[in-house]
Order: sequence, then C-alpha cells, then structure tokens
Amino acid sequence: MDSYWAAVVWSILPTIVICVVFWFILRSILRFDRTERRAYARIEAEERAKRGLPPRDAAAPTAD
Repeated sequence: MDSYWAAVVWSILPTIVICVVFWFILRSILRFDRTERRAYARIEAEERAKRGLPPRDAAAPTAD
C-alpha cells in the first residue's frame, strides 16, 4: 500500500509544481504591470505640473 501512495504523490507532484510556478509568474507579471502604471502616472502628473496643465482627472472631458 505504501508504494501506491508514493506513486500517487509522484504522479501529482509535477502538476502541483507547474501550477505553483505558473501562479508565481502570473502574479509577478500583474504586480509589475501595476507598479509600472503607477510609476507612469506619477511621471505624467509631474510633467503636467511642470507645464502648468491641470491634473489628468480634471482635464478629462465628462460624458454628460
């Protein structure tokens, strides 16, 4: 019976490892994207302030 459970664990282990690696990669990509957008928004806000333009939210036209 011990060899049966060992075979089950060794059969499932590669799938679990691949899932964890895939999850970690996707999580890293999403975090990088969020951080990059935040940095880009900060730089854009600084550049708009240098030129004397209103903040991006105030400059956007409303759809009323």
